[in-house]
Amino acid sequence: MIYLTLINIAIFQGIILGLIIFKSPLFNSKSNRYLACAIFTLSILLLNLVLDIGGAYESLPFLRLIDDVEWAFLLPVFLFLFIIQRVDRTLKDQNKIGLLFFPFGFSAVINITSDLDNVFGFYKIPPLGLKILEVLSEIEIFLALTFIPLLLLYSYRFLKYSKNLQEKKWLTTLWIIFSVLLFSWVIALILALFFQYDVTYIMRSLALFGTFLIHWTTYIGIFKFKLANDQPGIYNFLNKEIVTSDNSLLLNDYTIKEEIKESITPDNLYFQKLEFLCREQHIYTDSMLTREVIAEKLGISAGYVSQIVNTITEDNFANYINKYRIEAVKEMILNSEYENYNLLTIGLEAGFTSKTTFYKAFKKVTGLTPNEYRNANK
Repeated sequence: MIYLTLINIAIFQGIILGLIIFKSPLFNSKSNRYLACAIFTLSILLLNLVLDIGGAYESLPFLRLIDDVEWAFLLPVFLFLFIIQRVDRTLKDQNKIGLLFFPFGFSAVINITSDLDNVFGFYKIPPLGLKILEVLSEIEIFLALTFIPLLLLYSYRFLKYSKNLQEKKWLTTLWIIFSVLLFSWVIALILALFFQYDVTYIMRSLALFGTFLIHWTTYIGIFKFKLANDQPGIYNFLNKEIVTSDNSLLLNDYTIKEEIKESITPDNLYFQKLEFLCREQHIYTDSMLTREVIAEKLGISAGYVSQIVNTITEDNFANYINKYRIEAVKEMILNSEYENYNLLTIGLEAGFTSKTTFYKAFKKVTGLTPNEYRNANK
């Protein structure tokens, strides 16, 4: 059946994509780990549908422990955490982030409690307990109808903080796709619960949409390099860093490091990670950034950082970082959202420490002062 084949491919692809993000130093960042968790969660939802269609829950009742938990509660949470990490925003109360997982935990507790009676017969819930579970189930439905849409809408407001126009487009598109999927799921839930509408075909259609989301994320995130933005680095990762043995992923960090030190070329893994830190993490916006800070992040010496940058870019570390800052300034100048911003403010936001260093570096790279560049592009 073509339908099940597509879903099975998406499940496999989602698991592999998640493993790549978690295992590779090229892709592995806090923000991308949240995206990997979202993809894993979506893969579990699709797997539940495949098991249901295949009648696995009748032959293997214990699988209902996985199916009855409302995994959809996790999708908006991981999307939200991915976005705020990606745009480098800090929530006012970090300690309350755990509360975002309350609806999922709540769903898991009440459904597993019910299954241990109805499916496994481990105990018999008394009538009063059944009434309490019924009330709790209604609360779960209320959370599904409110928590998911509200968190999605709250996530959207953070997209404006993205400093990179290309990344902002990628994040917005990802948010739209996730939102269409989850809002449609909420609507289907309303139709089923309040209008007794048969939503079987709607849910199966949403599953197909979920496969598209996984395929799209894989294509854009890996092959179009929105997660790493580096083709040579990805080639190096796929061909050198992963060793497949007995169908498992193995990493030999020591061997990789020794091979890298033998030759400094553009596909040097440390240089690729440095590029990733600049392009994706925007570390250049830190005005206190030094070779030592970079060296600590890469796990190498400050001297080796200079050697890599000097050899590959034929320029020194300071100029290498300043070029990223200047590109960020140029993007902000060309962005209408920043047209009323003071140029010095833009420069400081990009990581420069003073007006003198900002103007001098900008003129050196572009041949124009920031004012001349802005006037030339009005």
